Formats: sequence, C-alpha cells, structure tokens
Amino acid sequence: MSVSVDAKAGAPQVLAGRLHDPAYRGFASDNYAGAHPEIIEAVQAANEGHVTAYGEDVYSAALQEVIRSHFGTTATAYPVFNGTGANVLALQALLPRWGAVICAATAHINTDENGAPERIGGIKLLPIPTPDGKLTPELIDAEAWGWGDEHRAQPLAVSITQPTELGTCYTPEEIQRIAEHVHAKGMKLHLDGARLANAAAHLGVPLQAFTTDVGVDVLSFGGTKNGLLFGEAVIWLNPQSDPGMSYLRKMNMQLASKMRFVSAQMVALLTDGLWLRSASHANEMAQRLSEGISAIKGVSLTQATQSNGVFALLPPGAAAKVRESFRFYDWDQARGEVRWMCSWDTTETDVQSLLAAVEAAVGSPASQPSDSEKAFDR
Repeated sequence: MSVSVDAKAGAPQVLAGRLHDPAYRGFASDNYAGAHPEIIEAVQAANEGHVTAYGEDVYSAALQEVIRSHFGTTATAYPVFNGTGANVLALQALLPRWGAVICAATAHINTDENGAPERIGGIKLLPIPTPDGKLTPELIDAEAWGWGDEHRAQPLAVSITQPTELGTCYTPEEIQRIAEHVHAKGMKLHLDGARLANAAAHLGVPLQAFTTDVGVDVLSFGGTKNGLLFGEAVIWLNPQSDPGMSYLRKMNMQLASKMRFVSAQMVALLTDGLWLRSASHANEMAQRLSEGISAIKGVSLTQATQSNGVFALLPPGAAAKVRESFRFYDWDQARGEVRWMCSWDTTETDVQSLLAAVEAAVGSPASQPSDSEKAFDR
C-alpha cells in the first residue's frame, strides 16, 4: 500500500491496495470485524440492475418471510441504518410524549447513545443499577410508580438488553416473568437485541422462544455485530400495538432509499443458519479466552461469560501493556476492569496471542492448563 499527496489539493491519493493493515486484530468491539463473505456476496447480487426503492423491492419482501420464520407469523420487520436508530424508533413507537422507559443503568440506551433517546425520541429514561446488567420484576418496581402524577414522567415501557451490556443472558423464563409483570402494570416490553444471535447460541433455543413466545412487544434486531456491513431492524412482534412504524421510521431519518442492500444482508444472515454459525463461533472464542484468562494469576473475571464478551480485572498498569499489542476498552477504569469482545472472525491464534500478551503484562505464568485448555492448544 502506498499513498502520495497531491501538492495542489493536499489530499492523500491511494495508489494501490488498501488503507488499513488486514493483519491487524483487535478485541475492542465486534464492530471492528469486517463483513462476512456471504454477506458481501448478497450485496453484490442485489447490486445488479435497477430495483424499486424505499422497500418496495423483492429483497425487502423476502425479508418479511424470513423474519416470520424466526419470530412468528405476526412479526413485521422495519430495516433501519443502525442500532441507535433502531432503539430510538422502537421506544418512540411504544410511548406517548409523556412516557418514560425503565432500563438497566448499564443499558446502551442510557450510556452509549449520546442522549439520542432523550433528545431525538423525547423519552425520559429511568435507569436502575444492576450487578449483572439484568433487570428483574423487583428491580423494575423501584421505578414503576407514579402513574397519574402529572409531575412525573409516566413509566410506560421497560427496555432490556439480550445479551446484556455485561455479556450475561436472560433465560426465556426470566424474560417471560418480566413481560408478565410489566404487562400487568399496563407497560410494554422492548428488547435491545444488538447481539441477539449470541444469546440464542448460548441458550440453545430458537429466536422466537425468548422474544415472541415470552411476551416481548418490540425488538431491535442487530446484524452489524454479527457480520453485516451495516443495518439493523426494528421487529414489531405485536401487530395490534403497531402505532404507524412506517411513518415514524421516515420521520426518524431511518428509511433507506436503497433498502434492498439492508434487506439482502438480513436475508443472507437469517437463511441457512449463517447468523447462528457466526454467533456460535464468537461465543466459543470468548469462552476459550475466558478459560485462559481465569488461569492467569492476578487476573479475575467479573462476569459470567455467556456470549461473546469477556470482562476481567487487571492489575494496575497491565492494561496499558496489553494495549501495546491489542486494542480494547476499559469498562471501569477505577477498578481496573476491562472488556474484550470476540467476533465472527476471531481465530484461536488471536485468542492465544491476547492471552500471551496478558500473561506477559501481568508478569505471572498461567497455572497448569486444564483438559479443555490442552484441547484448545491443539
């Protein structure tokens, strides 16, 4: 790869190849991974000729059939550009202007969307601290009050994340208990499923089993973190409560003119098990990383590894040393807690290299490997 600078324009000119190092590997986010080759093929196939715009195309029609095969015959998908847009659109659709959403304090809508639910959606968030990122009916009740009080934003919806931002997963029974609890109070249930496929891979159940079947009203379904170039979808599971999603999607600037490129990716992802293969692989790499990390003296896990994220405490100064080889994020810098994310394309060599970097940074050799670790070494 070589780059020259145009003396007149002062802009870099690509002479050959690519701008990035394809050998670079990271554990900061599953968003860092490229698109799966099968997704690229689907985009290329959809790129030939002219196709009707704004969702009136055969790929978007096919997506509805695929979505219903996974989420039930009443499900309707609304493709959007990104996860923040999906969450804001879904929550705005659930609530009147005076409504509020109860969520975990660690929820992405509360910590990582730059106030979009409040500023763009006009939605009050009522965050609740949790030890593992999961809400319970008892925790929800800490903010589920004040109906009829004109001085308080009305708690009319609950948002949960599956898996949570801490990598933990709700069981179908836990979600059903939450759904029954909030519905009894006249509230709706939203599920942020940016990594929903990873939860299904961990639970070993179909997507419908912990969404439609247990009472979720609306779902933000993620694809970008599982091999798509871009694109997510709001999936409305309860058609009786659809408030006019097509109008809201346009109003929220989430209507793609060339929607076929989002829909074609989703169809490829959800057909022939690509979604599950990719998520299962990411989970497996995270599990192997978790087992290796737990064997290094001076390092401890802070959360159960139930999806594709590993959370751990490192000794002071160790994270900076590991970052000389791999990029990743601090989760709680004061505690020394970090997060490592595995992707559909994470390799065993990537995991081994990160473990070696952590071990070298900590300055303590790993304990005797277990049988599973010995198998991993092969």
